[in-house]
Amino acid sequence: MTMRLEDFEYSLPPEFIAQDPAEPRDSSRLLVLDRGGGNIRHAVFRDIGQFLAPGDLLVFNDTRVIPARLAAVKERTGGKVEVLLLRRLGPQTWEALVGGKRVRPGIRLEVAGAPGADRLTAEVVHDLGASRRVLRFSEPVIPRLAALGSTPLPPYIHKTPADPERYQTVFARDPGSAAAPTAGLHFTPELIERLRAEGVCTAFVTLHVGLDTFAPITEADVERHEIHAEWIRVPEETAHAVRETRARGDRVIAVGTTSVRSLETAAGEEGEVSAFMGDTRLYITPGYRFRVVDAMITNFHLPHSTPLVMVSAFAGRDRILAAYELAKREGYRFYSFGDAMLIS
Repeated sequence: MTMRLEDFEYSLPPEFIAQDPAEPRDSSRLLVLDRGGGNIRHAVFRDIGQFLAPGDLLVFNDTRVIPARLAAVKERTGGKVEVLLLRRLGPQTWEALVGGKRVRPGIRLEVAGAPGADRLTAEVVHDLGASRRVLRFSEPVIPRLAALGSTPLPPYIHKTPADPERYQTVFARDPGSAAAPTAGLHFTPELIERLRAEGVCTAFVTLHVGLDTFAPITEADVERHEIHAEWIRVPEETAHAVRETRARGDRVIAVGTTSVRSLETAAGEEGEVSAFMGDTRLYITPGYRFRVVDAMITNFHLPHSTPLVMVSAFAGRDRILAAYELAKREGYRFYSFGDAMLIS
């Protein structure tokens, strides 16, 4: 059956969109959805342990958001250009969104804020269509971003957090994302340690989040949507932990849709997860057979978005949209800084 774009639409008044993160992190609310029977319970995130069991494996995405937005000018004309780094292709080469007129291959850009001997330049080496370009920088750019870049917050967040670390998870360690894996924002170091003391296991993957997280699906037929590549790493120790968990009959619980994509990409047809490093274009839509993930922790997602389509594939579209309507009635906060769901 063809899935239409309007099947993944719901109404959300602006006042439901969280503009500030919960303080402390684990004081956010938690909606617990049983995808089998549809039962729903309400809790506070710090109490998530009561819905977990010893032997469960939580898999976190340890990517770190980089200050990926750069102001630049064309070297020859001085025309203003905005660069948003999307994906690292090499030590000095990036795929980026480039805003400006006639930014063609061969044009050189100078990044604003680094004059004289400290200047940082980039050459446009490929046009990937629309606003996407491949840029080759004059030196590795990540060490320069703290001084030259700014964090590209989602378009529905209208103010910058006073503490930029609030748009990072407490376990973020591998820089490369244009956006945070927001399901992980609810965890504190103390909560993670308490869960470990209760016998819950933890493991990490890396998926550097691109802007597809916020790019709405525009195709009338949802299956025809093109998802861009994102780089992932599933280390052997995580693959081993997943295999052991499944062999015991315990649950693999993905923290966020990015962890879901990482684990499902690394799985064979029978659900045997192996170490993996490279690009994923996995697009999970209703009808997908989940091979690894038994439960997921996630936020409340945008209409017409690929994460909403994924959670609908996991729990059923009608069940998810009904849970969203209940969440609105109960005053839950939505999107990146909003509240959480545990779908099991």
